[in-house]
Amino acid sequence: MQNVLIVVDMQNDFIDGALGTAEAVQIVDNVVKKVKAFPGKVIFTRDTHFADYMETQEGRKLPVPHCIEGTDGWQVCPALEELRKGCETFDKVTFGSRELGLAMAKWNEEETIGSVELAGLCTDICVISNAMVVKAFLPEAELIVDASCCAGVTPESHKNALEAMKVCQIRVINE
Repeated sequence: MQNVLIVVDMQNDFIDGALGTAEAVQIVDNVVKKVKAFPGKVIFTRDTHFADYMETQEGRKLPVPHCIEGTDGWQVCPALEELRKGCETFDKVTFGSRELGLAMAKWNEEETIGSVELAGLCTDICVISNAMVVKAFLPEAELIVDASCCAGVTPESHKNALEAMKVCQIRVINE
């Protein structure tokens, strides 16, 4: 059985850049420790936008350019970048990654995935979205979210997202 850790959008713009928060800065060390100690496959996602971001639906609703491909803000934070080498990375143009879900389903055919753990940013947008994508593709895998390795847009929305995931049969640890 394979265990998988998905590190969601631990990018500079979400930590201390355009959409950064103090809570995001505070989880970086926890995520580094989690990745180093994880006994299984580690994969990363990167929120990826382009020069036309402000013309997209997301850009019109959240008019803060962020994670523009090739910029410093798009890069995975320095504390995790070295650990990302050798790991598969999914660049996604929306909150949840369909490609990630498809890849997880394929891996599950090759070797059963026992658990999928998620950590990263933002709990209330991309972490919950990717958890639900994985749940759709792997309904029998145990899904886990490490609350100590996640931060939301606000502390309140972080807590709300954790509660929503619990209702969807996703185990939340380290609250």
